[in-house]
Amino acid sequence: MLDAALEVLVADGVAGITHRKVAARADVPLGSVTYHFASLAELCTRAFGMYIEQRTAEYEALFTQVTSREDLIEVLVELVQGGPSRHRSAVLGFELHLAALRDPALRALTQEWTKSSRAVLARLTNPETAARLDALLEGMIMHALLSTEPEPREETRAAIAQALGPAAGAVT
Repeated sequence: MLDAALEVLVADGVAGITHRKVAARADVPLGSVTYHFASLAELCTRAFGMYIEQRTAEYEALFTQVTSREDLIEVLVELVQGGPSRHRSAVLGFELHLAALRDPALRALTQEWTKSSRAVLARLTNPETAARLDALLEGMIMHALLSTEPEPREETRAAIAQALGPAAGAVT
């Protein structure tokens, strides 16, 4: 049911999720959804919690083969420019962030995600650079989702390289 809830969140957003849509997507009776999740808030919190767990593992895995500054830049460029392969995750991330503006339980999840993603980046750079990169990546990914024309890879690469700072302080 949580997977079905995430699919509804991708398709219809937090504003469009209903117990009925989740039941239809999960191919279960409506009563099953309402039995396990007393409210839509609980359903969304649990579904987003599962998303954060999955996304954290996926994000860490992206960087396992990074051994150089250039490797790091390439992974980050692909994260921004990944297109359809990254679309679902990006939509869920922004739905979560938007909903977290009004829901403290979801805000805790966004803070958990930020902390873990910055920790991954900090292992490859340093805490200050990780925070700067995290903010840049969030903005660039949002712009990529909303843009009618993708930014050229070289411009994305240049912005990330600039945020990383001089090569001497990066992964070697």
